[in-house]
Amino acid sequence: MRAVAAGAGRQHVGGAAGFPAARVRQPAEVRRGGREPARAAAEGLPAAAGAGRGLRRGAAGSPVRPSHPPGGQVPLPGSRLCLYEDGTELTESYFRALPPQTELVLLGPGETWRGCASDIGRFLAAFCDQGDAVVEAARKLLSDERAPRRQKLLADLIHNLHGNIPAEDKKDDEKWFEGVESRFKNKSSYMRYSCESRIRSYMKEVSSFISNVHPTARDAYKGIIDLMSDKLRSVKYNGCYFDRREEAAARLCTAEGWFSCQGPFDRDECPCKHSINPYSNRESRILFSTWNLDHIIEKKRAVVPELAEAVKTRDGREVNWEYFYQLLFTVDNLKLVHIACHKKTNHNLSCDKAKIYRKRKQNHKIS
Repeated sequence: MRAVAAGAGRQHVGGAAGFPAARVRQPAEVRRGGREPARAAAEGLPAAAGAGRGLRRGAAGSPVRPSHPPGGQVPLPGSRLCLYEDGTELTESYFRALPPQTELVLLGPGETWRGCASDIGRFLAAFCDQGDAVVEAARKLLSDERAPRRQKLLADLIHNLHGNIPAEDKKDDEKWFEGVESRFKNKSSYMRYSCESRIRSYMKEVSSFISNVHPTARDAYKGIIDLMSDKLRSVKYNGCYFDRREEAAARLCTAEGWFSCQGPFDRDECPCKHSINPYSNRESRILFSTWNLDHIIEKKRAVVPELAEAVKTRDGREVNWEYFYQLLFTVDNLKLVHIACHKKTNHNLSCDKAKIYRKRKQNHKIS
């Protein structure tokens, strides 16, 4: 039960852990989530019992006939009062010092209240259990809302909840495919293609760098490009990274299609906990295109120039092209990051000198 301490014209609630009577104003609308009324009656309790989890009473609304017994005594042995704001449990002296209009929560035995966090928890639970109803309610609120900040909150809520994540085929979610080439018949095939396109673009950058390679080393550089291209074709350009149908070890998302930002190149995780599900709806699919596969050791500033230099100065040594392949095209050196976590400053990281060339086999003479 949510109560308001000290104020004229409100009903009295008393008997909670020896506290004096608190003055409660009961709203015309009450949200029920604690004991059902029939169960409460069977236990000899008012319908408001169990309100720490369910029924709350606030300051707003017109007084109505109390649902508690005559005299205002709430028969809950061991009940406690705490502040609605942060869940602080009240002592009798603290209770007497509260200013008017302080919102309180009456807790029964075994019940807890963590302040506003408890409301957030209940709201999150509603997301999971009644997602469609929450979306519909948010839409109704948004239609009349004029405050930009509240509009943004409601619009984001609708966007995040309104989607058809389980749907895979085009016939089951045609709106998701608006603007997508007609050859794609399911979501995963398109997502796979979008990842392949990114990897292909990296390969084009590596190939176009040949004009910067020393003329005497261009043939060797071209040979390495061919080896990398063959490798990429054999693994289908690592399109598995965005394909939710792949095995967990191969993809960067959950089986439902949720992607989590892996954080800036110099952090172990995302400080903002960015996440997105491009399989959910068309808008999320489009927004996901702004996420980056960021090279930890930078492609343009470090990896490709180092490869060109290695080919030029190999002096009979064999360039370890597979090491450069891993840096350029695999998650060994790629992090999936939200655009806000994509730092475009110089990473000041370089290739491992010990891995640039293959180690020569030692020939041991037998005496």
